[in-house]
Amino acid sequence: MDINLITVGSLKSSFLEPGIQEFKKRLSRYCNLNIIEISDETVPKNYSDKDIEALQALEGERIIKKIPERTYIFALDVNGKPMTSTGFAKSLNNLQVRGYSSFTFIIGGATGLSDFVIQKADYRFSLSHMTFTHQMIRLILLEQIYRAFKINNNEPYHL
Repeated sequence: MDINLITVGSLKSSFLEPGIQEFKKRLSRYCNLNIIEISDETVPKNYSDKDIEALQALEGERIIKKIPERTYIFALDVNGKPMTSTGFAKSLNNLQVRGYSSFTFIIGGATGLSDFVIQKADYRFSLSHMTFTHQMIRLILLEQIYRAFKINNNEPYHL
């Protein structure tokens, strides 16, 4: 099984790195994890909606180029559907039963994802009604993917 995280921007918060490394290690038992960082655009100080759309389009083109073929695409989107941890685990399991062996999760940058990236996704979901930085979402998402594997393998999971 392949899990791909396509993320906009590099990890700048050093305090997140140990957690991400820990979940990469834990996930290695269940999948091949690929974290693909694409460069982000600088948001101008006095920006308009058109500026944001242009930045999203540039980042979106880079994202699309990195999506592997024959993968199920999840876009993290503030307007996406929320899931419980068990619901997420069940969804991944059902997709595996349907023959998917590659999943790609797309995390946008500070300005979010372009409409055409969201349209390309097979599923749009939100991890929370709260707002988190796109860097923190990496860690939260990796933890939820790990939790899903533990649930689907009927293994206990307590941090």
